[in-house]
Amino acid sequence: MKRYSLALAVTLAATGLGGSSIAGAANTQGNTANLHPIRVAQATTAPPATFGNPPSGEVPILFNDQHVYTKPDRLKQNRVLAALVRGNEILVPLRSMFEQMGATVSYDPASKTADVSKPGSDIKVTVGKPEVVINGESRPLDVPPEIYKGAIVVPVRVISEGMGAYVQWVPEKKVVVVRYVAAPVPTPPPTAPPTAPPTPKPTAKPVPPPPPTPSPAPTAKPVNYEHFVVGDYIFKPKVYNEFSGGIQGATNSYDARGAVEFPAFGLPWMIEGDYRSYQYQHNGCSVAAGGAGAAGTACDPTGAGFVNPIGGGRAVYVPGFTATDTDIDGRIGLKVIDPRIYVGIGYLSRSENYGYPRQGGVGFGLEKLPDLDQTFSVYGSVWYYPNVSASLPAAVSPAFAGQQFAYRDLKYQVGATYTVGAFSGFGIFLDGGYEGDSLRAGNLAPSSAVHNGAYLGLGLKF
Repeated sequence: MKRYSLALAVTLAATGLGGSSIAGAANTQGNTANLHPIRVAQATTAPPATFGNPPSGEVPILFNDQHVYTKPDRLKQNRVLAALVRGNEILVPLRSMFEQMGATVSYDPASKTADVSKPGSDIKVTVGKPEVVINGESRPLDVPPEIYKGAIVVPVRVISEGMGAYVQWVPEKKVVVVRYVAAPVPTPPPTAPPTAPPTPKPTAKPVPPPPPTPSPAPTAKPVNYEHFVVGDYIFKPKVYNEFSGGIQGATNSYDARGAVEFPAFGLPWMIEGDYRSYQYQHNGCSVAAGGAGAAGTACDPTGAGFVNPIGGGRAVYVPGFTATDTDIDGRIGLKVIDPRIYVGIGYLSRSENYGYPRQGGVGFGLEKLPDLDQTFSVYGSVWYYPNVSASLPAAVSPAFAGQQFAYRDLKYQVGATYTVGAFSGFGIFLDGGYEGDSLRAGNLAPSSAVHNGAYLGLGLKF
């Protein structure tokens, strides 16, 4: 036989399955008498083949004029290519025949199902099950597929119906002839010349999209700057100095203060003024019986009425009178911590009604202003003036005329406010607390001094 005949068949099989009709299959015992030779047009006429003598019970196969039975009974692929006769059916080896036609065969041992696939065709058979599924369509078989000598054999109908091959039984030779001619590959149509791209129309200038609406920024809480004034009554302050040894003050001691917060240079500032007036009684000496109480009388120089003079020395007698000590200081501060805590500098001026010259000096301190935007708040301050001094005139101290006498002054205050309402646009609040100062005698000062007491008053918020 000529080898180009098989090569042609396999090559054509690789490109697709031919749409061809089949001849019925039969066996030697039943419908084989109705099978007659069918001629199929071939590209080349092959000479008649010598089929040899098959072993008992097996029928040799002639595939496209090539005798596929050889001795020993296997091809190079180690697969038997002999047909079997079972009842009224001729069975052919599934893998060998379908792979000759360019199909792929897979087998699942668990389900005993063989799957034959090729572009355009899919065949499934199960060993022992009289059914073939061709492209999803189930068709019955008279004889189920079986395993013979390790190879699956199927009724010849599977080949004819599944792959569109010609199957023919030659009774005088007892040979099954299979002819398979794959459909020729169609010549692809000539490629059309490329179409010239259309002339682009002028593109209108795109309109820029509107800018996105900005997200609203969170509204910052407005800064509340305090502006207030307040006046307080000081309840009988205690006074210790050269004129008083702890006498409680008179009923007309009082204080007044005010503050303004404001921004400047991007920073929060405050200006504050503080005024305090302490009034108390200086008592003269008790006149002995028969004495006149004038100079040279029997008054005890260590008792009431005698006062240490400026610059020290012997105590001198001062008749009783109502004394008043007054101080006022102005302060400016920068806020360092919320709520309303400031550090700053200040200037203190103090005076008395018993002939001393007015003293003054610069100091520094810490201030907590009240939060009058709240119903209740607390406040406080500590200010220190290291040198509150004055030059002594000759009229006051001829011996020390022109010299400085001085104190070191520490002022303090702690209090609370309670807002009670508003009137004509002003907030009204109650004010109360405790305040005082401590003066330490410096150069030529006659003695140290202390003033302190509780207070209560009323304030206005602007």
